[in-house]
Amino acid sequence: MPRIHLLPNGAPRPKIASLCIPVALLVLLVNSVALMNATAGDSEDSPAEELRVMCFNIRYATAPDGPNHWDLRKEFLVETIQAFDPDLLGTQETLGSQRDYLAEKLPEYDYLGVGRDDGKERGEMMALYYKRARFEKLDGGHFWLSETPEVAGSKSWDSALPRMVTWVRLRDRHQADAPPILFLNTHFDHRGRQARVESARLIRRQIDVLGQRARIILTGDFNAGEDSDPYRALFGPIDGQPSPLVDTFRIVHPERGPHEGTFSGFQASRTDGARIDWIAVSRDWEVLQAEIDRTARDGRTPSDHFPINAVLRFPASP
Repeated sequence: MPRIHLLPNGAPRPKIASLCIPVALLVLLVNSVALMNATAGDSEDSPAEELRVMCFNIRYATAPDGPNHWDLRKEFLVETIQAFDPDLLGTQETLGSQRDYLAEKLPEYDYLGVGRDDGKERGEMMALYYKRARFEKLDGGHFWLSETPEVAGSKSWDSALPRMVTWVRLRDRHQADAPPILFLNTHFDHRGRQARVESARLIRRQIDVLGQRARIILTGDFNAGEDSDPYRALFGPIDGQPSPLVDTFRIVHPERGPHEGTFSGFQASRTDGARIDWIAVSRDWEVLQAEIDRTARDGRTPSDHFPINAVLRFPASP
C-alpha cells in the first residue's frame, strides 16, 4: 500500500508538479538568452569605435611657480591624465625633462616631441602621445609656424618666439582598413596677433598636404578666444571654401556659457575668461563628448590651464 505523506495537521500533502525541463527546451532557452545578449551588445557602442583625446598645457617645469612648481604637482598632473585615459594626448609647454617624465609614468604610450628652438632638445615642445597597443605610427614630423616652416627655430610676422606643430600619422589597429589619422599638436604665439592668424592659415594649408586621405585631429593652446581672428581663420570659410575642421567643444555645447575659460592660473575657481585651448577635428568624426576638465585639489589645478578632452566616434570605413 503506497505511503501517504501527511502535513503536521494530519492532512494529506498535495502533489507538486514536476519541475523537470526537457533537454531540448533547456537548450532552446539558453540559446535564446545568448542571442538576446548578443543583440544587446550590438546596440551599444563598442570601445573600438570611440577615440579619447586630451589637450593639456602642462606649464614648463622651470617656471618660478612657488607652491605650484612642477615638482610639487607633476604626480597630480599624471593622475589627471590617467583618470581620463586618452588614446591621444597633446601637450604644450613641455620641456625635454617633462616629456621624458610623462613617457616614464605613462609607459603604454609612444611619443614624439622636439624643442621649438632647434628641432632637437632646446626649448619647449609640442610633445604628443599615442597608445602603442592601439596605433601604428606610419609617419611623423614637425613644422614651424613661420614663412619657412621647414626651418627649425624659425619665426615670422610679429611672433615673439619660435612656434611649431608636431604631427604624427597613425593607423588605428581597431580599424586597420580605415584611412589613417593625422594627429597634430601646436601652441600659438602669446603676443603676435598677426602671427596667430597666419599660423591658423598655415595649419590649414599643411592639413591639405599632410592630411590627404586621412582623418584629422588637432590639439593646441591657441592663445586666442572664440571671437578672435585666429579662431575664424581656423574654423571659418576662406575664399568661399569651408574649413575642413570643426570645434569639438562648440559642437557639443552650441550655446556659449559664462564659465568656459581654460586658463586657470592654478586657481580652480577661475572659470571665466576666454576658451583658448581647442580640440579641432575633421568633419568625418562624430563628436560624442567635449569637456573642460576642472579637476582640482585644495582649490589648485594640476597646471595653469585646465585640460580639455573630447570623445569621438570612429566612423565606419568608407
